[in-house]
Amino acid sequence: MERKPLIVLTGPTAVGKTKLSIALAKRVNGEIVSADSMQVYKYMDIGSAKITQEEMEGVPHHLIDVLEPWEDFNVVIFKQKCDACLKEIYDRGHIPILTGGTGFYIQAVLKNIDFTENEEDTAYRKELEELASEKGAEYLHEMLAKVDPASAEAIHANNIKRCIRALEYYKLTGQRISDHNEQEKQKKSDYNSCYFVLNDDREKLYARIEDRIDEMLANGLVEEVARLKQMGCRRGMVSMQGLGYKEILDYLDGQMSLEEAIYLLKRDTRHFAKRQLTWFRREQEVIWIEKKAYAYQDDRILNFMVDKLQTQGII
Repeated sequence: MERKPLIVLTGPTAVGKTKLSIALAKRVNGEIVSADSMQVYKYMDIGSAKITQEEMEGVPHHLIDVLEPWEDFNVVIFKQKCDACLKEIYDRGHIPILTGGTGFYIQAVLKNIDFTENEEDTAYRKELEELASEKGAEYLHEMLAKVDPASAEAIHANNIKRCIRALEYYKLTGQRISDHNEQEKQKKSDYNSCYFVLNDDREKLYARIEDRIDEMLANGLVEEVARLKQMGCRRGMVSMQGLGYKEILDYLDGQMSLEEAIYLLKRDTRHFAKRQLTWFRREQEVIWIEKKAYAYQDDRILNFMVDKLQTQGII
């Protein structure tokens, strides 16, 4: 079976993926599929740094503004929607460019990872939810660390949903979910792909993160979250777990001052960028693009990417 072409362009938050992805799509007759866990949601534009219609410059974009903020979203839903998009793009004779910073989503598509849910142990899940509510997220995370240290390292302590899923998987199957994911990762890709990771010096990246957050606040991030709160969005929803939303929601709920919320948002976004880079470093066959090596010239970066794609027979 001939492997279909697929381009991946990823990297840490605020590194400059959006602009480069547009230029690349124009060069290769591509369409962009967003691999972002927040841009799928309508009304969540500022905090997710969502691309605008003007910025798209006529390039088709997929998986943006497809869900209401109260709807669930996870890797299983992403993969279903993404597979459907890819089929349509291939039918049009175009090349899909998977762009965004959620490495887990990208891996799921590239390796065609099987996320078939095992039957759920609802009683055990309820028990874990109650434990989290009584003793806090950290307690659950420590439970996970005892049975599956690799998952505990990969899953943030505050991500109760994923902690519960990993503990439940272990109880149901006797296998660590991290081992299962590792086995799935070893699968050969169904695609002839180039996996580009755009990167920059840490100091420059962190400065861009600070500037971007200041810009979001100036553009009305607090007002955006206030509107979502009026629409009935609350802390427990998947959409409101996103960076920028949970911090500002805590401020609006009177749990902290705006200064504290901004401090946390900047700190946690820097930590997030660091975790993203750790993820990409673990991935195989990644092509790193250090912006500094190209003197920050987009045309040089673009030419390098096009050369790679031609060499590999993708274009």
